[in-house]
Amino acid sequence: MNDRLLVATRKGLFEIERQPDGRWQQSQVHFLGEPVSMVLSDPRDGTLYAALNLGHFGVKLSRRARGQNEWTACAVPVYPPQPEEQAAAANAPTDPDAPKPAPWSLQQLWVLEAGGADEPGVLWAGTIPGGLFRSGDGGASWALNRPLWDRPERAEWFGGGYDYPGIHSICVDPRDSRHVSVAISCGGVWQTRNGGDSWEATTRGMKAGYMPPERSEDPNIQDPHYMVQCPARPDALWVQHHDGIFRSEDGGASWRRIEGGPSKFGFAVAVHPRDPETAWFAPATKDECRVPVDGRLVVSRTRDGGRSFEVFDEGLPTPPAYDLIYRHGLAVDDSGDRLAMGSTTGGLWVSENGGERWACVSAHLPPVYCVRFG
Repeated sequence: MNDRLLVATRKGLFEIERQPDGRWQQSQVHFLGEPVSMVLSDPRDGTLYAALNLGHFGVKLSRRARGQNEWTACAVPVYPPQPEEQAAAANAPTDPDAPKPAPWSLQQLWVLEAGGADEPGVLWAGTIPGGLFRSGDGGASWALNRPLWDRPERAEWFGGGYDYPGIHSICVDPRDSRHVSVAISCGGVWQTRNGGDSWEATTRGMKAGYMPPERSEDPNIQDPHYMVQCPARPDALWVQHHDGIFRSEDGGASWRRIEGGPSKFGFAVAVHPRDPETAWFAPATKDECRVPVDGRLVVSRTRDGGRSFEVFDEGLPTPPAYDLIYRHGLAVDDSGDRLAMGSTTGGLWVSENGGERWACVSAHLPPVYCVRFG
């Protein structure tokens, strides 16, 4: 089991370690007072990466090598200059109901993922406004993936909770590092099988109830909130969508809506590292509410591929509780038994038995953006 948690929050990055007596205790704080939007512990060499969103001062990225105490700044993704004709079109009056044209500038580094085991130094970064970047040198430099950025379908992508579309999920197939899947709010699921040279939208089976019926199955307007892939069975993927839970058993080529469960809405999903039938969710009430259903914070689990769900709240706050779990706020470790969850109201909980019981690690952290085992 993993005995260290990395918790990225609005006011810093917290390292929390499991003590010999079983208690989880804060060990270090980094970037105190600064918004840390994403953290990654590279499983290949133990390097830590932290992305900061400093508002007026822009997005920053730092890394710390295994065994070192000091963080060093590294490069951030930079968009190329926007063509003049596109810049003019972006500034021209438009239909108020049309998607707002995305700027060619980095608004947020939303997700970081390591490349395959056979690709030392390769990192992938998903950003707002919907750009996918690749680094081949551990973050020293980045390149925008133009084949995805230049897709004509991108003109239809639009923001969900943010003003602009964003890539928040990146899944690298452990069998083939050139096979990469990304999920975009709101732009659907896209896959490459040649390392990013070409892309295909793969959302067959997804439906968006917020669109007119004739457009509900359009790939470009799907809003997957988060996508995860089972490491041991990479053809099995789960998506928590704005309008339901979807599952794929064919590598994301097609999707099946999961009926039942305590709610169709939510942001977070985690999949068991070895059992593709087992997944966890943090249900919520959608659209203008975005709070736990009936003011009750729970975690739901399926162990049969979505045919049935169990709902757990032992050790979680007594209702009414309005802790929302963001898309990167729920994690499962390599054992599949230990989970961690952080909320928008600064709660952090750990379960040692697959989500059935939870222990509060802290009730007073800053709002939690991302929780990862490291």
